[in-house]
Amino acid sequence: MTLLEVEKLRVAFRTRGLRAKPVEVLHGVSLEVAAGETLGLVGESGSGKTTIGRAVLGLVKPSGGSIRFDQREISGLSRRERRTLAPDIQVVFQDPYSSLNPAMTIGEILSEPLVVQGTVAKGARARVRALLDQVGLPSDASERLPREFSGGQRQRVAIARALALEPKLIVCDEPVSALDLSTQARVLDLFIDIQRRTGVSYLFVSHDLTVVRHISHRVAVLYQGDLVETGPAPDVTSTPSHPYTQRLLLAAPVADPALQRRRRERRARLRTSTAV
Repeated sequence: MTLLEVEKLRVAFRTRGLRAKPVEVLHGVSLEVAAGETLGLVGESGSGKTTIGRAVLGLVKPSGGSIRFDQREISGLSRRERRTLAPDIQVVFQDPYSSLNPAMTIGEILSEPLVVQGTVAKGARARVRALLDQVGLPSDASERLPREFSGGQRQRVAIARALALEPKLIVCDEPVSALDLSTQARVLDLFIDIQRRTGVSYLFVSHDLTVVRHISHRVAVLYQGDLVETGPAPDVTSTPSHPYTQRLLLAAPVADPALQRRRRERRARLRTSTAV
């Protein structure tokens, strides 16, 4: 069953100057996410991938097209109507350092969305304990401040906060890019494990094909506001058909210096010989 459907989405931003025309950053992008599925949304900086996530969250207003969630049109909702979607659509941001309030304990951070939705204090405390267990953190973490944790642990807290209201969809905006490689792998495995246990869907935004290969069922590739390739993750991340996706794949580092040099040379040939 399709949970999220984005159809011919356009987004334009105003630029400086009274007579300056808005600059369109998405040019009619269409994609969908099924229940229990992870769609990896990949592209370089400026491709428009983060803008799609922000449009789904209601942080960016579309200039055209539609966004349907659970068979409901949500692209034109007011701020008050958007609040009714909070239990179903959540987000994990890129930076685990700035996404958590440094003045609040972990328990306060995790219980805040529960209290806003009307959960009584006793129920909120029990839910916080369950959330900490779900993301592999000790129960006494609830009494500590964010600064007492590592980057990977803070991102686990951010994931727990996103899970607090048992959402159907989580928008993951570069959630592991600020972490070292070993921590990235553990956090990605945590996302996968949570999805298996809860059935939550992910719209997973990343610039890294290696990351989306690890976590995604399907992959959509964006280039300068256009969707250029989409398909099953093993196909798109191993044998891509579009030249731009091929360049992204060749940009991923490998341990063999000789192979890395040949990949750089092939990527340079693709960049100069193929118009995208």
